[in-house]
Amino acid sequence: MLVREEKKPPENWQQRKARIRHRWALPFHALEWVFDGTAYALSRWAFLEVLEYLGILSVLVAVIFYFAESGDRRKQKHYQAWQVINTAQGKGGSGGRIEALQELNDDRQPLVGLDAAGAFLQGVRLDGANLLRCNLEAADLRDSHLAAAELQYANLRVANFRSGDLHLAHLRDASLQDADLVGASLAGADLGSADLEDADLRNTDLAGTLWRDIKSIQGANIYGVRHPPDGFLPWALEHGAKSVPGGPE
Repeated sequence: MLVREEKKPPENWQQRKARIRHRWALPFHALEWVFDGTAYALSRWAFLEVLEYLGILSVLVAVIFYFAESGDRRKQKHYQAWQVINTAQGKGGSGGRIEALQELNDDRQPLVGLDAAGAFLQGVRLDGANLLRCNLEAADLRDSHLAAAELQYANLRVANFRSGDLHLAHLRDASLQDADLVGASLAGADLGSADLEDADLRNTDLAGTLWRDIKSIQGANIYGVRHPPDGFLPWALEHGAKSVPGGPE
């Protein structure tokens, strides 16, 4: 609330002058006396008070419009992020896609059908992202964070997930042929109907992984798999997997 204090009229010049002890200070006191009189005169001008209220009102209106248009600003931000992603499609570098994808996911925007084949996305953080039917073929996703991501029917062939975090990821019906999963975490992930043919699973964490409906593991390297579920290793070797120190043949 605007509080105005009524100004008292300044003393006359003779009274002010009588209180001045040093003659050299006379000009300074005279100037201050003029300013006091001017301030008093303006304080009695209602127009200035109206201007003060209008200034406060304009700030209030600006705040209201700012919040009213927040939805449009967010839509514009998402549109620009998708522009970055689509413009970089088919290119091997990042092209700003890491930041754009993280921004969209942070705002809980679905990334269904994303095409980032061959993209450099090392270290991208897309935990819980909806990447249903995405195309990340041959993408560099080393050290990426895709915990609990929706990756059903995704094309992940030849993708590099080294040391990536895919725990609790939904990989049902995903194509992981020739994918590099060395040192990655697939703990608790759903691999039902996933194709792991020739995938490199060395030192991969498979604790609690749902594996019994895997479509194919032919030629995959399971050397040094960590926390394999009961029955997984003999089943994998029986279905064509290998366990050798080097990569899959």
